[in-house]
Amino acid sequence: MADSPKGRAPLVAPKRNFSDPKPKAKPKVKKSATPKPARKKAPRKAKRAKVKSGNPIIRFFRAIFRFFFRIIWLAFSTVAIIGCLVLGTAIFIDFGKLPHVSELMDDRQKGSVTMLDAKGDVFAWRGDQFGGEVTADTVSPHLKNAIIATEDKRFYGHWGISPRGIASAIRINMRAGRKPWQGNGGSTITQQLAKDIYFKDLGSLERKIKEVPMAMAMTLKYSKDEVLTIYLNRAFLGSGAFGFEAASQRYFGKSARDVNPAQAAMLAGLLKAPSAANPIRNLDRAQTRANLIVGLMEDQGYLSQTEAAIARDQPAQLSQVAADKAGGAFADWVMGAAPEFIIKDANADVIIQTTFDKRIQTAAEQALDTVFQKLKAGSKAQGAIVVMSRDGAVRAMVGGRKTGLAGSFNRATQALRQTGSAFKPFVYAAALESGFRYDSIVADEPVSIKTPSGPWEPKNYTRRFEGDVTLTYALAKSINTVAVKISEETGRERVRALAADLGITTEIPLVPAMALGAGESTLLEMTGAYAGILNGGVSARPYALQALTMQGDKEPLLTHEDGQGLRVINEQAANQLTYMMHQVVKQGTGGRADLGERQAAGKTGTTQGARDAWFIGFTADYVAGVWMGYDDNRKLTGVTGGGLPAEIWRETMVRVHDGLPLTPLAMEIPQPLTRHNETQGATDSNAIEDAFKSLENELEQLGNEFKKDTKEAKSEIGNLFKKLFGKKN
Repeated sequence: MADSPKGRAPLVAPKRNFSDPKPKAKPKVKKSATPKPARKKAPRKAKRAKVKSGNPIIRFFRAIFRFFFRIIWLAFSTVAIIGCLVLGTAIFIDFGKLPHVSELMDDRQKGSVTMLDAKGDVFAWRGDQFGGEVTADTVSPHLKNAIIATEDKRFYGHWGISPRGIASAIRINMRAGRKPWQGNGGSTITQQLAKDIYFKDLGSLERKIKEVPMAMAMTLKYSKDEVLTIYLNRAFLGSGAFGFEAASQRYFGKSARDVNPAQAAMLAGLLKAPSAANPIRNLDRAQTRANLIVGLMEDQGYLSQTEAAIARDQPAQLSQVAADKAGGAFADWVMGAAPEFIIKDANADVIIQTTFDKRIQTAAEQALDTVFQKLKAGSKAQGAIVVMSRDGAVRAMVGGRKTGLAGSFNRATQALRQTGSAFKPFVYAAALESGFRYDSIVADEPVSIKTPSGPWEPKNYTRRFEGDVTLTYALAKSINTVAVKISEETGRERVRALAADLGITTEIPLVPAMALGAGESTLLEMTGAYAGILNGGVSARPYALQALTMQGDKEPLLTHEDGQGLRVINEQAANQLTYMMHQVVKQGTGGRADLGERQAAGKTGTTQGARDAWFIGFTADYVAGVWMGYDDNRKLTGVTGGGLPAEIWRETMVRVHDGLPLTPLAMEIPQPLTRHNETQGATDSNAIEDAFKSLENELEQLGNEFKKDTKEAKSEIGNLFKKLFGKKN
């Protein structure tokens, strides 16, 4: 076929392969070994421009968020910077305020009083007690560990505050439904110190804010052991104890250097609850809290499982002195009677040597409990006891039933009650001083005395009259009419003056009923007045203070001076009165107080309406007084002075005199006179002759008072003796 014109290739249809209708794949092109240049990133502005080109609403909110975020960040940064500056300034200022460690050890506002008994052993404390300084190095390691485990387990690792502790406390408070700052505080030991020293009186939130810089300043100023030392000495741990040394001595009778794990746990438990967990008030509760702290010590590795088990199985127990709580009323009385300028106004620590006898105190307490068991269950009747030596040294004092806490109402010293017939010995003492004798005859008969309100007619308890009786019989049977007649004849003023000289300081009304105990007095004063009778008529004022010494001094500041008593009645009158009161016990109203072979003298007393019942008496060794009644002045049912009070007195004195030799009372005992008859002559001529000589002496001394000549009077007396006893001349 010829070529086409103009040299073009001939038009030829392409060949087709009908067996493979699929188009041929394009041939792969081999990649070059040389990499292509990387694409350039778009400029930042371009990206932003691309974002801006998005949704306008999103752009709007993003812009607002960025704006507020910048403001908040700026504000937070500003506040943080200012806060750091303020905190730093506060720390700097607080740092400058902090004194030397030694000035922060003792937090007490006033001093303490330590009381020693007659043997020199401690039996009571009063005031704010500071047992002496201890340090983190000298205190028992168990006590140190118990405090840290309980109060601040990160103590040695923080800068005075614990953010984790505060956050945890806030969470606990809010879960309990309280405000964040109410209840659990999350305070470190250092914060507690800051609060205790500087911020006690502030509100909780303000205090928390101020605690932080002060705690950090203290951490900068003092070492950790110095902070802990201050804490050990300042903490209040109940019962007037400041510091762990005082508390350890108070509860366990040992130094804080020597406490075991159980004792350490109990002391640490007092930090949060010095009253509720006080072992003196509730030992079981204190032991329960101590067990929780033992568990904390075990969990934190301070105790092994074995040590913790021993501490739980053998919980801390109170010392014998603390457990006995002996002499609470006695100690309260000492605090009230001691010199005010020393006890109440001074900041120094005082040691008082007293007359207290723990054995006698225990005897009195047991006696009261024994007799009161006879009363109906739930009875509100009260009782009080005082025991003293003949010179007025008070040995024991029971202020009431179920008492013992410091500050309880002391019925032995504070309760003014009518004395009833217990006042009668003072009437008879005045009569004996005026010339009466124990065998003088007085008629028991109706008495009527004019008073501004009309005639007053006293009645006897038996509602009958016995005619002529001796003074001894009248006192033994507590005959009212005779006591009133004697008082009126002797003179009310003289009776009142004698009672006052013996120690009754209350105002006694000058009325006829004075002879029957219409006036009021305290059990302590009445018992002290009876001691004057035992003392041969020389007053014996009750006292407890033997010596008062400032702690650290060797010589006492004050001592008791002996021999200050006043001669109130002559010795012969006192001995006759003692015999008369002895007959009260032997054959009178005080029979239940009889001590058998041991001679005793006393007097019962029951007031009108039986609102008060008394028995006061003595042996040659001790004087004791007992009172019973109701605090609200209700009537006693079926109780008189010769009943339960006499039984309490006897129970007390039996215990008090256990092991003591029998010592007779100094009393004038009448010599028995026997009549002469035809078959028997005089059997006691010596006694008759002595009596006759005594009469002669008296007649010679008082001869000018007789109308007749003394010789004539002697002759008549001699004839009388001859007729009666057959004695010549």
